[in-house]
Amino acid sequence: MLAIIGGSGLYSLEGLELIQEHDTDTPFGKTSAPVVEGKLHGQRILFLSRHGSGHARLPHEVNYRANIFALKALGATHVLGVSAVGSLRMELPPGALVVPNQYFDHTRGLRARSFFGEGVAGHVSTAEPVCGNLVADLVAAAKRAGVELHTNKTYGCVEGPRLGTQAESFFLRNAAACDLVGMTNVPEVFLAREAQLSYCTLCLVTDYDCWLDDPEQHVSVEKFMETYAGTLAQGLKVIAELVQAPMQERSESARNALAMAVMTPNDALSAEQLQWLNVLRG
Repeated sequence: MLAIIGGSGLYSLEGLELIQEHDTDTPFGKTSAPVVEGKLHGQRILFLSRHGSGHARLPHEVNYRANIFALKALGATHVLGVSAVGSLRMELPPGALVVPNQYFDHTRGLRARSFFGEGVAGHVSTAEPVCGNLVADLVAAAKRAGVELHTNKTYGCVEGPRLGTQAESFFLRNAAACDLVGMTNVPEVFLAREAQLSYCTLCLVTDYDCWLDDPEQHVSVEKFMETYAGTLAQGLKVIAELVQAPMQERSESARNALAMAVMTPNDALSAEQLQWLNVLRG
């Protein structure tokens, strides 16, 4: 089953026929908002607002572990994150849609970034952090919708909530070779891999961040709002096509991410630890 995580400006899905709301408490705390189970274009999906009702949570305040765990426990196999981003490349103008295949973590350690720890040791490979099968399905959906979709880009994740300096923008663009900058996809992408979920992000470009010399092009909340609505409309066309077509199975790297990753034997785990670990393994 597909789960969609809505980012800034996407707090609900128009046309989603409600089946049930899940006010979920997990071993890692509460989700950002109730998980909505419903039907979109006749297909059963899950929807979760990343920032909560009324956009109450800043990026570093989001309980990413609870969000991903709840989606997995409710039956999700595929997760599509939707995120607003700034562009670090002229060829990715405001209004573009992008699916990154790599992520650069430039956060500052305020976020719980792994399910593992506190007696459960695990090391999951994230060399290829997104599911190639889901990306291929998204590319095909964009083609059917007549929407251009850029791929094979790198997303740099910053801590926020402030917007970055030019020096930071140049670092991400040049030293880290990032193409996009945002605040929310780390640790979400890596937790999805730990949960053996097929994951990718549909990024909606709203601005050129602040690396350009022209201050009129620099990121601001006002410019974000000006661009976002039109970009989101294009993204929703792609999502509509995605949910109406059969999706491929999870890639091998996603489906079996935990096969050799957990170091702690089962008999050294408490009943509670084994219970949540088995959800991730499922």
